[in-house]
Amino acid sequence: MPPSTIGGINLLPEPEKRAIYSRYIPVALLEKYNIPPLTSAAGYNLLQFRFASGSTDVEMRLYHESSFPDPILYAHLTDTMNGQIHTLLYILNDPNSPRFNVDKMPDGSPTQFGTLRRNIPAEEQALAAGLAPGQVRRGLRLLGEAIEAFEQFVIALGHDIYFVEPLYYHNAVIFERYGFSYQMGKRLMDSIHAGFHSTGDLYPLLNGATPFRQSSAANSIRKRSWAIHDGILGEPFTNVTMYKRVGKHAGINTTPDCEW
Repeated sequence: MPPSTIGGINLLPEPEKRAIYSRYIPVALLEKYNIPPLTSAAGYNLLQFRFASGSTDVEMRLYHESSFPDPILYAHLTDTMNGQIHTLLYILNDPNSPRFNVDKMPDGSPTQFGTLRRNIPAEEQALAAGLAPGQVRRGLRLLGEAIEAFEQFVIALGHDIYFVEPLYYHNAVIFERYGFSYQMGKRLMDSIHAGFHSTGDLYPLLNGATPFRQSSAANSIRKRSWAIHDGILGEPFTNVTMYKRVGKHAGINTTPDCEW
């Protein structure tokens, strides 16, 4: 029987692991950047993994050029307690867009995408450029294709459901729009939406005290996310886990009539 978990895949020889994990790379991404066959020497160098035997998680980085500092695709997957697939982080970067160093301090120390510490000047520049929290570059607008490829990977492992961990508020809203539902956190999402209404508890805090707390954030998903990243909730955005059933759309919308 083929493996059905990340831990099971990681026990296989490296060529087999690489072949299985390569399945969740969207073909549109490979074609867009003329990536050579991933089994060739050139493709092998562009696709990098951390998938030690015995571990229950995998990190994958796909580069469009071997010397480029950022991958066009980064993914970190792990197993849940009952052997389901859980995506901890999934990033698509446009390599042709400007870079904003929100992921590191001026001395080079990591910020963990702003969750450990924050490079405020870089974040202000990213905000002004139209990016959302955590983005070092503009996205590639290929999430739909990425989800389709990922669901084929999930099916091949024998599953019909998988989980994601939205790192920021806007991530959760985007996942909703692609058919995800909440295992936990929907009550928080609903309360945030209510809080940004003119009669809500968060609305008065959009007082311009920082560049991330402008009144225009009340009806903007992206700017709300910056305000939340800036601490407007009084606590970090955590304890939100979402799931999707393969081929099904949950129809959840916690931000009705709210613009991006």
